[in-house]
Amino acid sequence: MTSVSHIVSRRSKRLAAAAASLAIAGAVGFTAVTAGTEPVLAEAVRVEAPQVPSFADVVSNVTPAVVSVRVKAKVDQTADRGPTFGFPEEGFGNLPPDHPMRRFFREFRGHGDRDGRPRAERRGPAKPRPVAQGSGFFISEDGYLVTNNHVVNDGSAFTVVTNDGKELDAKLIGTDERTDLAVLKVDSDTKFTYVDFADDSQVRVGDWVVAVGNPFGLGGTVTAGIISARGRDIGAGPYDDFIQIDAAVNRGNSGGPAFNLGGQVVGINTAIFSPSGGNVGIAFAIPASTAKQVVDDLMKNGSVARGWLGVEIQPVTKDIAESLGLNSDKGAIVANAQDDGPARKAGIVSGDVITQVDGKDVASSRDLARVIAGYAPGSTVDINLWRNGKAESIKVELGKLPGADKAASTDSDGSSASPADTLADLGLTVTASDDGKGLVVTDVDPDSDAADRGIQAGDVITAVNSDEVNNVKDVTDAMDKAAKAGRKSVLVQISRDSANRFVALPISQG
Repeated sequence: MTSVSHIVSRRSKRLAAAAASLAIAGAVGFTAVTAGTEPVLAEAVRVEAPQVPSFADVVSNVTPAVVSVRVKAKVDQTADRGPTFGFPEEGFGNLPPDHPMRRFFREFRGHGDRDGRPRAERRGPAKPRPVAQGSGFFISEDGYLVTNNHVVNDGSAFTVVTNDGKELDAKLIGTDERTDLAVLKVDSDTKFTYVDFADDSQVRVGDWVVAVGNPFGLGGTVTAGIISARGRDIGAGPYDDFIQIDAAVNRGNSGGPAFNLGGQVVGINTAIFSPSGGNVGIAFAIPASTAKQVVDDLMKNGSVARGWLGVEIQPVTKDIAESLGLNSDKGAIVANAQDDGPARKAGIVSGDVITQVDGKDVASSRDLARVIAGYAPGSTVDINLWRNGKAESIKVELGKLPGADKAASTDSDGSSASPADTLADLGLTVTASDDGKGLVVTDVDPDSDAADRGIQAGDVITAVNSDEVNNVKDVTDAMDKAAKAGRKSVLVQISRDSANRFVALPISQG
């Protein structure tokens, strides 16, 4: 009993102690709640993102230099002139001068109003109207800026809208249609943020570019992409050498810059490939090297003075190269040396293949045009060429590129009463020309290589392998000579519509 009562006593003490501890815990908990302490919750999910390139620093620095360009021009209003409807002034017959019908037609046709004044006089001179908008960028702190020629073409008033919304009048300094570039100038005491041109020889396919411009008149817009290709020829002009980029470029971006990650201009956005009219990720920019040279000339002189060689040229195809004994299809073949041009004066003739200028290889006929245009008029250059199976070098003093191309003249109209002869190996029927120079093509075998290469009836064959031909024997002799030299084709010079070109035709080896 004693032991049992002792055990009960100990249990009672433990229970009392437990109850006391619960009471204390409850009191503490109550105190915590009444003190306003919030319970501890789990943190929100956060992910440490990998470091990726950002264009924000580039954009914040270059955007103040990029502007919108608004162009206005005086446009004749057709409505001011009014329709005539075939009613001449004398067509009102015997109607009195104050007859209502006579007065009605006078007013309707715009000849005058009830007060007798012409409508144009009543309305005053025509005001310039918006005709175009594009983009541009400052290249100097005193307000010179670059855009596209097609943006400002035919404009009479120009307004530049800066990134902060200021509208400034600008004047046109100069344009260059061949490269589609133009320079404007804003006269202001403000020192403008401006950008520099990059060395685009260091630009590689795959490099990042940031395009900034004014698409659809929305104002400063930034897109990014990579350089997709270089040296693109899109048929826009004689000096095509575009950089292709995949940044989103749309109408209104014309004249805007494409920057590298250093904030330098690598190209000027000029054209897009767009079957639908919208962005499809193929845009073309004028390289910085081309733009810088043209812009410098426009700022100094208001125009661009280019070197002039005075030749008509065409590409060297593999067939042409083989017919001439060239190891590659590089260079440009001279189709015609203009009579008053520097090339003819220096001794360059039709059939010569220009392979180098001042020791630099000429990759193509278009490359030659760009290289020569890069020299100032009056410069003397060393021209390496291929003539009659061997290399030669000629010094040429370049002239100044004329404003319009000079066409060669011809006395022959392609007609002849002379008997026709057949050049069976070439698939041609020819006859002597009226002036005795060359052979007129009178018929082309539709299944022949000549037909495949575009030779037509009426073409005049003037030379074969650089040898003049005036009769069939001249042609056959040139073909025999080529065959003995192991050539598989001959180079035929064709004259059509006062222009020369070369065609390589296969010859029989039997």
